[in-house]
Amino acid sequence: MADVSSEDISQAYQDVRSDKSDTNWLLLKYQSDKIDTLTLVGTGSQGLEEMKNHVSDSEVMFGYARIVYSNDKESKREKFILVVWIGPSVKVMRRAKVSVHTADVKKVLNAYSIEVAAKEKADLDEEPIVKRLRSAGGASYDGV
Repeated sequence: MADVSSEDISQAYQDVRSDKSDTNWLLLKYQSDKIDTLTLVGTGSQGLEEMKNHVSDSEVMFGYARIVYSNDKESKREKFILVVWIGPSVKVMRRAKVSVHTADVKKVLNAYSIEVAAKEKADLDEEPIVKRLRSAGGASYDGV
């Protein structure tokens, strides 16, 4: 079981969800290789490109982000994603616990449209994620 009970995590989640905050992403990581407590690594307001700069090849990390996109000139949508980052150099035992710990993270970061499994930075490119969000959203009037 992963400990996701930090007040910092809860506050960052509320900031990402809030229309009154510029914060549009947060990132969590384990306190250490041997401790299953997640801590807040950082937050930001520059989207997935900024979040990508904080992921580590040797760590499992959990991210949450607000994505804003439009289907046409008159509409704007905001959707939320959950990111499960497993860096290519993550140790076997830590990798083995990810699915169980993801369930614990989902209890706290619980409002999202899609889950993004990422193992390389290209998996966090915004364009393919927006395409998935459009598909998941149902009505798509632009042929996507």
